Amino acid sequence: METLVPAHTATQNSPYLDARKEWDERYGSLISRANNWRRAAFVALLIALLETGGLIALALKSKVVPYVVAIDSLGRMVASGPADQTTSADDKLKRAALFHWVSDLRTVTIDGVAQRKAIDRVYTMIASGSPAQVEVGDFYRLAPPHERAQTRTVDVEVKAAFATSEKTYQVEWTETIRGLSGQVESEERWKGSFTIAVNPPTDERLIRLNPLGIFVTNVSWSRVL
Repeated sequence: METLVPAHTATQNSPYLDARKEWDERYGSLISRANNWRRAAFVALLIALLETGGLIALALKSKVVPYVVAIDSLGRMVASGPADQTTSADDKLKRAALFHWVSDLRTVTIDGVAQRKAIDRVYTMIASGSPAQVEVGDFYRLAPPHERAQTRTVDVEVKAAFATSEKTYQVEWTETIRGLSGQVESEERWKGSFTIAVNPPTDERLIRLNPLGIFVTNVSWSRVL
């Protein structure tokens, strides 16, 4: 006679259910932990992306203001100011450029290389075909620096440069004439009027020679008695 097993008893003793229960107990927790790690990794990645975006935004809105300082060949400061307030046509830079230009124009030195470089810098800042080019050419022709340097030198100290109009500046300077042994022979006061034009260069060579694009167009000077 066949014995019937109750349904609930058969279900409780099913080998398939026992295997599933064992699988859940053994691997379920591992799968749960793996899912948790995936979620944590995703959240960390999201935070990193947000932080990167924030840093980029801060960089684009930087509060750092560059400070520009112009110095002469001896390392002395001749002009300075925040970069966001200084332009290529800034009055301080125009006056600083004229300080150097007048000094190079009137200096006489026994150092031939230094004299040649000074003359080159003078012509670099003269507008081509301008009255200043003619005037400076006549000055060098009538009183060649290399010939004057055979008997004396001239040291130039620019005292002041101030605007008399939008394009014209008056410059005052002192010239100290010395003999070849270094003794002072005389001191002379000079003043001059210089008209300039600003034309920022685009050519790489001109950028190196005259980065501000300040050109002298007209000149006149005289000794102060």
